[in-house]
Amino acid sequence: MTSVIDNRKGRVCPVSLAAGLDNRFRRWFQNPVTILAPYVKDGMTVLDIGCGPGFFTLALAEIVGESGHVIAADLQEGMLEKLGNKIKRTELENRISLHKCEGDRIKLTKSVDFVLAFYMVHEIPDKTGFFAEIFDLLKPEGQFLLVEPKLFHVSKKEFENTVNNALSAGFEAVEKPKLLFSMAAVFKKAGAAKANS
Repeated sequence: MTSVIDNRKGRVCPVSLAAGLDNRFRRWFQNPVTILAPYVKDGMTVLDIGCGPGFFTLALAEIVGESGHVIAADLQEGMLEKLGNKIKRTELENRISLHKCEGDRIKLTKSVDFVLAFYMVHEIPDKTGFFAEIFDLLKPEGQFLLVEPKLFHVSKKEFENTVNNALSAGFEAVEKPKLLFSMAAVFKKAGAAKANS
């Protein structure tokens, strides 16, 4: 997915490659509903950070239902425009808010029940600041799913360092889901009660 970092670094997936992020082949090995359903429930408010063209956003909006809300956040206006065009005049338009991140910060004030960061944390130079911001946004009982690519961009050691960054921000890992071609961890705030399943 795309990232909340300074675009001059050249590490953000460009808008021109958006079609590669949302296609039928990808749904075959990374089914959004299968991945997200264990953590997202009807009525939740969720944040899809680095949403790109909305590969996971649309599934999140279906899962949270009419009483739920999805905040689709991205650094690139072009990605948000692509997602906005997909949901225009559909039933999902009222469930999804598009949010443009500012520089290297998400810049949200609303608390959320669930955060998804799929294939984008490796693009962020200031992981300490990122995890601190996610920690502040997440409700006490909320969960945060971090997924990074295994076959490119991220080594096992780099992923371990990223997990350690999250732990240093006050999170604790509660699960390490097995996802094809990926390394993943589910976090909650340390000391918080487990989210209802």
